[in-house]
Amino acid sequence: MTGPTEPPLVTGGDGRARPRWAATDPLLRDYYDTEWGMPVVDERGMFERLSLEAFQSGLSWATILRKRPAFRAAFAGFDPAAVAAFTAGDADRLMQDATIVRNRRKIDATLANASATLALRGWDDGRGDLASFVWSYRPTVTPAPRTVAEVPTTSPESRALARDLKARGFRFVGPTTMFALMEAVGIVDTHLVGSWRRGASGVWTAQEDAS
Repeated sequence: MTGPTEPPLVTGGDGRARPRWAATDPLLRDYYDTEWGMPVVDERGMFERLSLEAFQSGLSWATILRKRPAFRAAFAGFDPAAVAAFTAGDADRLMQDATIVRNRRKIDATLANASATLALRGWDDGRGDLASFVWSYRPTVTPAPRTVAEVPTTSPESRALARDLKARGFRFVGPTTMFALMEAVGIVDTHLVGSWRRGASGVWTAQEDAS
């Protein structure tokens, strides 16, 4: 949270303006500059991000990002079919893996979500998968926050997405987590106005941008 006199954006030595959370830590800065908010349209990529957002619940994103290589190794590269085949024994094994977040409810949710992801295949007359399902909740207008305080934490679309995923057997998919997912995969653009990354995804036109 920025103080009353702190500007919401910090201009780095490269002349690029970023929010404070992405301004100092090299790992977060690189993630912000290259990944966050860029479109993810493949099933595996969406399943990975949904899984990591669930593990992030109650923790900092930096913690999850530092552990991401270990998560990928532990969860078979987030291949939904491979993870759906994991057994209770695999879950027990993952609980002994100190390189990831050892939370049994989140591990079990990831396995359940893998099976739910497979069940979603073909939802749109044979053409859909998890990625297209999540993208079907794209709003007609994206936020245009100028400060961190103006960034929403939920939306009507994230609440609807959370409700409908839960109905299909997904876990750890609350409205706040789903809004964070929508931010991360480019469905909404919550880069602060003035950031060098605002509009970088190419998803939103000037007319669609609420700014």
